[in-house]
Amino acid sequence: MAKMWAGRTDGATEKIADDFNSSIHFDSRMYRQDITGSMAHAAMLAAKNIITADEADTLIGGLEGILSDLESDKLDFDMDCEDIHMFVEQVLTERLGDVGKKLHTARSRNDQVALDIRMYLRDEADDIIALLKKLVNSVTDKAEEYKGTIMPGYTHLQRAQPITFGHHLMAYSMMLLRDIDRISDCKKRMNISPIGCCALAGTTYDTDRRFEAEKLGFDGICLNSLDGVSDRDFCAELLSAFSILMMHLSRFSEEIILWSSWEFKFVELSDAYTTGSSIMPQKKNPDMAELVRGKTGRVYGDLMALLTALKGLPLAYNKDMQEDKESIFDACDTVKMCLQVFDGMIATMKPIPENMMKAAQGGFINATDLADYLVKKGLPFRSAYKISGQIVACCIADGLVLETLPLDVYKSYSDLFDEDLYNEIDLNTCVSKRISEGGTSVGSVEAQIKFVRGKI
Repeated sequence: MAKMWAGRTDGATEKIADDFNSSIHFDSRMYRQDITGSMAHAAMLAAKNIITADEADTLIGGLEGILSDLESDKLDFDMDCEDIHMFVEQVLTERLGDVGKKLHTARSRNDQVALDIRMYLRDEADDIIALLKKLVNSVTDKAEEYKGTIMPGYTHLQRAQPITFGHHLMAYSMMLLRDIDRISDCKKRMNISPIGCCALAGTTYDTDRRFEAEKLGFDGICLNSLDGVSDRDFCAELLSAFSILMMHLSRFSEEIILWSSWEFKFVELSDAYTTGSSIMPQKKNPDMAELVRGKTGRVYGDLMALLTALKGLPLAYNKDMQEDKESIFDACDTVKMCLQVFDGMIATMKPIPENMMKAAQGGFINATDLADYLVKKGLPFRSAYKISGQIVACCIADGLVLETLPLDVYKSYSDLFDEDLYNEIDLNTCVSKRISEGGTSVGSVEAQIKFVRGKI
């Protein structure tokens, strides 16, 4: 097949070189953006009298036909074409003749591909934000249902202080909200049109780049033509936001894996989001959570692959930049799949409050409240801390917990202890007293839920 760039050379390349050079097997997914961008370009050329209005109408009609045929499966991608841009132009020229050859006036594949990927990622960002909002709602719904369910909070994976399951879940809602903000911010910087930058230096034609940008829903244009065709910082930034999102999902997955184990048994995952063992009939494996945790490394790899590909490139366009697409496409696909699976897993997950309470009662997680009791009675905190530690050691030695230790034993450590102590160290009291903004009391969790609902 003769190449559209034949001229300086005869356009003949070896089959293996063609296959190595080709990107249509992965960039064909941008066909809608490529065709939409070309329609706007044809309209601009006519508006600036570079082509006639009739020619623009013919081009736009031909492009609409190609789009319709692709979406109805009447037209198949020609995998012998180098990329999606060449495929669309080739089909258009076959259908329209010489008029089709006028479409590429005042643009280059360099700015065309930069345009397509910005438009494609803009759409992908919207889809991922919608999935994130759905997941935030599912997490927040679960948090609201269990806003008063007491569980141990952990530091160093050691039982630390009593919190509620709703409070723990809302931490992830807050993280996911920031992920939405990050992706939205990426989209703002991405939504700048490169079309009209041409190969690298602009064009001698009197074009209207802002006309095209507005027609395609961009907020403005790249103000330097070299920058417009040669940078992919918007791809790297989006991959960075995806990596942080996947890190949050991975941490959440790790906790779900722990919680669903027999050692914790804080939650029961739905059969629809677990698998069994080939030889151990008792097993119920949290494979979906484990896969999300594993796929986090894949998205990290996509980010590192792109950063490494870009790090030594001179301006302007280099063929290395073709490597941007497989990384960002893979990350988009992976993130979307993980979000969909995670949402279903959370929505169907059943917490087991009695196991959470049992774990909370056995970990001396009200020891801080015991110290605070003494502080409120006038004892300096460090002295109260030491006494509380000694009492915990006493309980461990005698197989007791703070709630069951007799009052006379407490008084042997300090005369400040009285009957009101037992109410103060009750786990429900410990939780309800944490009224500081953002804390674990039911009222505070309700305020967090209200905030998230408002943001979503």
